[in-house]
Amino acid sequence: MSNPNIKLAKFAGFCYGVKRAVETAVKLKQENPEKNIYILGELIHNMDVIRELDELGIKTIYEIPEKGNGICIVRSHGEAPAVFEKIKKAGFELVDLTCPDVKKVQQRAVELAQNDYFVVIVGKPNHPEVIAIRANAEQYSDKVVVATTIEELAPYEAAIKSHRKVGVVVQTTQMVSSLNLVVNHLNTLAKEILIYNTICQSTAMRQKEAKELAKESDLMIVVGSKKSANTTHLAEILKNCTKTVHIENDEELNRELLKGVESVGITAGASTPQKIIDKVINVIKKEDN
Repeated sequence: MSNPNIKLAKFAGFCYGVKRAVETAVKLKQENPEKNIYILGELIHNMDVIRELDELGIKTIYEIPEKGNGICIVRSHGEAPAVFEKIKKAGFELVDLTCPDVKKVQQRAVELAQNDYFVVIVGKPNHPEVIAIRANAEQYSDKVVVATTIEELAPYEAAIKSHRKVGVVVQTTQMVSSLNLVVNHLNTLAKEILIYNTICQSTAMRQKEAKELAKESDLMIVVGSKKSANTTHLAEILKNCTKTVHIENDEELNRELLKGVESVGITAGASTPQKIIDKVINVIKKEDN
């Protein structure tokens, strides 16, 4: 088999927020070996990393116990204000590792709600980041909705029309095409519209670079969890550009796909560790020999 040319995107793998969360969690355990350290929810969408943290004694919990001791970490997606209170009330020492970019979206949503804007969050309603953004805004207003499509906006159209001002924020890992779609429709409904494009720089650059790479690749491989919003969006975008597969790790790579392929582009989600990306590259290189 002839060697396919392999190109790895520069913006592939851990983003700043994820890197910071993982490194801080590990450091906390090293500095407090005798303390219980818990993360509320999966720190990042990657089971290998979750297992490694577990082996270090950093445990993932999905519910806050009545009574707790030690440190409880709020992950990079953020949490609702009520959850912060619950963690403290249980007796935990709280460490907030909400990504700074996510914090900015929460702050923007709060400002809009406080200033009597009808708040539209462009994002997936069941995603932990969006749940937290919504909960922060809902402290100040009952006019907060989540949508990524015109269909999802439909039930709120009358309320939006009757309200003078509409404010928009976006889940940090959303596609700009979803934002444009929602905003274009809101422009036909709202008298006044204020838009904060809060898609994080890392997501925007990752998507832009991957699209460029796809133009010169026979096959694009997107590496990362199927539960990761930014990774699934990457795959969705690239499928419109060239042949694309989304795999979680090297074991999922179908070798048949590499037959007759001259150029392979590889990118990865913000929660994909470098060693998983390296394993995928090594598998492709082995196929050459």
